[in-house]
Amino acid sequence: MLAVIRIRGTVNVRKDVSDTLLMLRLKRVNNCVIIPETPQYLGMLKKVRGMVTWGEVDVKTLSRLLQERGKVIGGKRLDEKSLKEITGFESFDEFAKALVKGKVKLKDFKKIKPVFKLNPPRHGFKSIRLYYPKGDLGDRGKDINQLLERMI
Repeated sequence: MLAVIRIRGTVNVRKDVSDTLLMLRLKRVNNCVIIPETPQYLGMLKKVRGMVTWGEVDVKTLSRLLQERGKVIGGKRLDEKSLKEITGFESFDEFAKALVKGKVKLKDFKKIKPVFKLNPPRHGFKSIRLYYPKGDLGDRGKDINQLLERMI
């Protein structure tokens, strides 16, 4: 599973790039989505690599993201009770493990919002114009978990 975070806005951006961001459900800066690692999604990420950062999310970080930033349709927070009603999983850790292993997909649960609204990262970005490791754009692999922890 990949976590994709939008870093930059859409001022003076080509239409195909802004359309791809909308297809990824990244409408605003500091929004995050969880997507499977398929060739189609990787092609979309390649197209918008100057606007987003992404990497492989681990179970611990995904569990914390769901627990603290997960929302249900209607704007309420995703808690243990609503998680059990919607998904059938007892805890956030079990649900995160199933998501990472690919047993379930987040889009299968229509009552859970697929976009996570994050805060700007503590201690800021390095650069929103340079690619990782000098800046914050593009593929960062496992280091996406550090950025997510700073943004949750």
